[in-house]
Amino acid sequence: MVTFDQLMMPLLKALVNLGGSGSIDEIYEEVVELEKFDEDTLAVLHNPEKSSQTEVGYRLAWARTYLKKAGYLENSSRGVWALTDQARQEPEIDSREIVNLVRSIDKKTNDKIVDSRDPSSSVDDSPEEALAWREKLHHVLIEEMSPDAFERLTQRLLRESGFVHVEVTGRTGDGGIDGKGIARINGLMSFHIAFQCKKYKGSVGAPEIRDFRGAIVGRTDRGMFITTGSFTKAAIEEANRDGVAPIDLVDGDQLADKLKEFSLGVKTELVEKVTVDPGWFLGL
Repeated sequence: MVTFDQLMMPLLKALVNLGGSGSIDEIYEEVVELEKFDEDTLAVLHNPEKSSQTEVGYRLAWARTYLKKAGYLENSSRGVWALTDQARQEPEIDSREIVNLVRSIDKKTNDKIVDSRDPSSSVDDSPEEALAWREKLHHVLIEEMSPDAFERLTQRLLRESGFVHVEVTGRTGDGGIDGKGIARINGLMSFHIAFQCKKYKGSVGAPEIRDFRGAIVGRTDRGMFITTGSFTKAAIEEANRDGVAPIDLVDGDQLADKLKEFSLGVKTELVEKVTVDPGWFLGL
């Protein structure tokens, strides 16, 4: 398994390939493609008892955090990461120099035992995508919510996202379909979806996606698979396979982000201060 600092250069290259900015998922997929990670590597979870985040995803989160602290990346409140002017001017970096720089910024570095494999051993704050609230949410969804309640949560989330006529079919032996709804685009177009929502601690594989697709063939326009866990690379490829009904995938991290966005059981408390940065616009 590569260390977080070894992922810094691939991360920057991924953003270049994405046009200078990208979501966490886009960056993850691009880095996986660049580094040719195998299925076994991508299936390893960082902490299965507390989170659905993969080990690769965890180390990429720390790589983003270090690069942001060093001035190479910036991120928006909606989870989009982008290259800074500094990153554009310095296409090649020395990852170890960045690690040393960030650790020197941390005033408490000298009071800690540094483990080169674990960036959290030397930096005070956690990466933004691995905050404690995610672990608590993961525990509530997995350990405390009933399957029926999780289906109702999915129903509410889809409604908040603009879906209409969302209904939960429940345990009616409907071939793996937990519910249905209609997605409307700009009030002019609409398409029918069937969804499956599962509480998993581990990764959803390609067989589960194929089984779900078999249940929706001829019955809906597309499918949506929502899980508290993660998806294997094979599952993602199966969901996007050409010539068959498409299936949208929502993993545990995306689910957490959406619940936070719509304030569904997750509240963000802050004092808003709005400023305009002319340089940002002129630097695009």
